[in-house]
Amino acid sequence: MATPLTDQEKRKQISIRGIVGVENVAELKKGFNRHLHFTLVKDRNVATPRDYYFALAHTVRDHLVGRWIRTQQFYYEADPKRVYYLSLEFYMGRALQNTMINLGLQNACDEAVYQLGLDMEDLEEMEEDAGLGNGGLGRLAACFLDSMATLGLAAYGYGIRYEYGIFNQKIKDGWQVEEADDWLRYGNPWEKARPEFMLPVHFYGRVEEEEGKEPKWVDTQVVLAMPYDTPIPGYMNNTVNTMRLWSARAPNDFNLRDFNVGDYIQAVLDRNLAENISRVLYPNDNFFEGKELRLKQEYFVVAATLQDVIRRFKTSKRNCSEPLSFDSFPDKVAIQLNDTHPAMAIPELMRIFVDIEKLDWDTAWNITKKTFAYTNHTVLPEALERWPVELMEKLLPRHLQIIYKINQTHLDHIASLFPDDMDRIRRMSLIEEAGGKRVNMAHLCIVGSHKVNGVAEIHSDIIKRDVFRDFSELEPEKFQNKTNGITPRRWLLLCNPGLADLIAEAIGEEYVKDLTQLQKLNDLVDDDAFIRDVAKVKQDNKLKFAQYLEKVYNVDVNPASMFDVHVKRIHEYKRQLLNCLHIITMYNRIKRSPTKPFVPRTVIIGGKAAPGYHMAKMIIKLITTVADVVNNDPVIGHKLKVIYLENYRVSLAEKVIPATDLSEQISTAGTEASGTGNMKFMLNGALTIGTMDGANVEMAEEAGEENLFIFGMRVEDVAEMDKEGYDAVQYYESLPELKQAINQIKSGYFSPKQPEMFSDIINMLFHHDRFKVFADYESYVKCQEKVSALYKDQREWTRVVIKNIAASGKFSSDRTITDYATEIWGVEPTDLKIPPPSEPREALEETARALRKI
Repeated sequence: MATPLTDQEKRKQISIRGIVGVENVAELKKGFNRHLHFTLVKDRNVATPRDYYFALAHTVRDHLVGRWIRTQQFYYEADPKRVYYLSLEFYMGRALQNTMINLGLQNACDEAVYQLGLDMEDLEEMEEDAGLGNGGLGRLAACFLDSMATLGLAAYGYGIRYEYGIFNQKIKDGWQVEEADDWLRYGNPWEKARPEFMLPVHFYGRVEEEEGKEPKWVDTQVVLAMPYDTPIPGYMNNTVNTMRLWSARAPNDFNLRDFNVGDYIQAVLDRNLAENISRVLYPNDNFFEGKELRLKQEYFVVAATLQDVIRRFKTSKRNCSEPLSFDSFPDKVAIQLNDTHPAMAIPELMRIFVDIEKLDWDTAWNITKKTFAYTNHTVLPEALERWPVELMEKLLPRHLQIIYKINQTHLDHIASLFPDDMDRIRRMSLIEEAGGKRVNMAHLCIVGSHKVNGVAEIHSDIIKRDVFRDFSELEPEKFQNKTNGITPRRWLLLCNPGLADLIAEAIGEEYVKDLTQLQKLNDLVDDDAFIRDVAKVKQDNKLKFAQYLEKVYNVDVNPASMFDVHVKRIHEYKRQLLNCLHIITMYNRIKRSPTKPFVPRTVIIGGKAAPGYHMAKMIIKLITTVADVVNNDPVIGHKLKVIYLENYRVSLAEKVIPATDLSEQISTAGTEASGTGNMKFMLNGALTIGTMDGANVEMAEEAGEENLFIFGMRVEDVAEMDKEGYDAVQYYESLPELKQAINQIKSGYFSPKQPEMFSDIINMLFHHDRFKVFADYESYVKCQEKVSALYKDQREWTRVVIKNIAASGKFSSDRTITDYATEIWGVEPTDLKIPPPSEPREALEETARALRKI
């Protein structure tokens, strides 16, 4: 068990998590009891743990509300340029602890809850994860919202309030089984419905065209978009921004004309068809599924959002006092498209400008291009969105016309520059003809935006050199890199308080808002006391996680073993199979020489497979099957354990990441756009084994390649192999340990009752493995031997850990957002603190004047 904190440690904790004043604690207890009584209508005799969670959540929310309203008043007074972050996914996780930390209330709340005779951790565990995202892209959006509020930007997140988020994963008999994530079942204390801002969104219909008149989109079906607002607090600066998520509602007259023929019941039931739009998140990561409902979702969110953006623009302080002109629109509005999912915003804004606001085409197009910027998140061809023209014509006929017109102007321009290059014209078209007419959404985003960015240096180079080469040759200045980041509030203060406090004690607490200050830890790399303290924090985290595993999985884990962790979506390119082959190799080595020294390992793998992705589901089954054999072999004992983490999600990441020794980032070079899990592990004191892919490259630059375990082919090696051809059999025949592992899988060693069970995996690995698992096997296994060798020397291991933590400053989402703000959106982050609600209105106006001067 962890030793109690000293008084000095407690003082440090107070500075980083807020002050425990007697009045504060008394006020929180009073608020808690009031909400239990008046909001939840319970007393302590009948209240459940969930009631206590809700009472605490409402009490903490009370501290948000005044600041939330104040922030909006402040933005109205200051009239800054506003940033709109459009994303189909926001993977927020839990809100309670994050809110307490950002408001500086955590210690006071801990004390109040303790005095009420309750356990804070138990209450926090009652909160449902807001799982409105699949993985990296959605979690990135959540980190970005935190940073935008912390940097004082007038920013809004816009998305969909899915009734069912990413499915809950159950592992039954080693197979993934999906269950619906009914996260709103008990209500959501953090959101506020805004029915007064409900907006109509149109679908279907036809376009009426008359000589000399603008085209009109008529006979449409209307669905209403109902906004739900969630407060997003910045860190200790009184800024509370808004994430607005739209929920679909049927209008009251929806289909009730059927009432005339007597089928009133059916007419009311049919309202569900409209409301299905926001029912469920598509559980696909890096895979495009061209379903009508998905296109409806994508248009629904942008149509509602743009109406809201234009309403806010028109009612801004300046536009209320001056004649309205859309010329200033790009000076007041920046819209960031998080991947191609919200790409329909481009033709939708054009439709609003041309059809409704009556701007001429060229003016409208000029404003539109200056307003939008586009982030590309993947180079995998199956992930790029290409919508069938036929579907778009049926669902959004006016938008298809606008896309055709955008394309025509664009191609005329290309033809004027390259008159004889028909191939280039075909490659750069927004409409692809081969294999059925489709709209290439990435091309639409590039043509309709003033800036395009990748999410790691290597990824940005690949999109310029390869995926969008024609476009980057045409407008090189349009393409940028913005390396992803993570918020240090959630991914250090919240999930690893022991390490956060230790760092604050060593270098002060300013690093929470300026992560580059972690470089100061380099001075402590040889400090024996600090090395001991860092190792102790890690060991405490491992003990805690081992207890969790014992409680939840009923497995006995050796906390002194190396925790080797691979958690992310299950996908062939992320190469969980390579990890699995290493597990089998270690197993075989122990079996061969049971008395030989072996550095004990607990290999922890977790992640969800898309429900329709057969190979990913087979990979899960293989890992769980191998785990059964390894964990039950008496010869292996405590030397090797394999655990599959069920239902990996944000709240589980917060538990496993601080306890990790070795982080697996082993995608084939050139396939992972960035990765942000790699950054979370680095910040929390894990060492990385990885390929030179995504942000691993920059992590190696920052920390020194010698302080990561880098193995395998580089991007140019992979390209070379693609040219020459990849021959899996050659590796199989020349590497005895690989051959043994593959033969065991093939022969049913791990699945004796069904020897053929993994034939699809074997077939893929030999005949159509795009990600070349065998090619990196030997290098990976040798690199893992280096890992074990270093782990034996705990002092040296911890020194390298400290070097990694010290080098992780670049990977703060505050740095990423500062780069977006200054280089794409044309806004400046500010340290100005909004006056709290307790201060008079004049203080607010004075701060607004100060912001206008910046």
